[in-house]
Amino acid sequence: MEKQEQHIRRFQVSHTVIHLMIITSFLILALTGMTLKFPDNQFFALISKGLGGPIVTGYIHRFGAILTFIYAGIHLVQLGLLFKRKKMTVMGLFSEEYTLVPLPRDAIELKNNLLYFIGKGPKPEFGRWTYWEKFDYMAVFWGITVIGASGLVLWFPEVATWVLPGWAINVATIIHSDEALLAAGFIFTIHFFNTHLRPDTFPMDTAIFTQRVPLSKFKEERPREYEEMVNKGELENHLVPALSSTLMKTVKTFGLTFLTIGLIIVIGIIYSLVFI
Repeated sequence: MEKQEQHIRRFQVSHTVIHLMIITSFLILALTGMTLKFPDNQFFALISKGLGGPIVTGYIHRFGAILTFIYAGIHLVQLGLLFKRKKMTVMGLFSEEYTLVPLPRDAIELKNNLLYFIGKGPKPEFGRWTYWEKFDYMAVFWGITVIGASGLVLWFPEVATWVLPGWAINVATIIHSDEALLAAGFIFTIHFFNTHLRPDTFPMDTAIFTQRVPLSKFKEERPREYEEMVNKGELENHLVPALSSTLMKTVKTFGLTFLTIGLIIVIGIIYSLVFI
């Protein structure tokens, strides 16, 4: 029997769990939110009716918000523990491969990647994170802060007006609605393409669900990180076997289901913006 290729573990189980929470909460929030944003769209109207009407949809939307705050809190605790255990440092955020902080080298990689797209240069050698992954990561923090804060104002208007003027409720409504629309549009188009629909990973990148990628693919896509592991003698510590074919089929079915739902939502959004 042919020996299976070894894989590199890129994520931990906790990362997969948090990502599943992100996917679940975001789809809940996007789907229920769009039923309010575009009530004249028959598709979203049917979704609202199927869920039990606007009142029930509102409760489901708030459940998605609670789930969002939970995973955000868990991740902040994780970051705190990494700093406490000295696995991350403030200086490291501006120099090490593990950092998700955008750095000048990311701008260079963006330029080089654009040149590569038009055939004017070689493919950039990426490290632990690409510039688009860093953008996605920072966008989540921005979204939770802006959409979450405005959502809390709308959820608890009486409490909010203890410290805010009455007109802040109207401002929060606009911010919450438009920022949520922007977030949904970005995730279901740009993020989906960069992560799943680009030629290198089509029809989907399973790494966040399986926590691993084939060693050959890792060498090709993350050459700088691979070289760092080899130089530090840490490569063997990250080698793991491939998942069984049955598990891989389950993962792909699960992931493609979420991907399809997201694409259906963005089609509904585009239809509403153009025709309604």
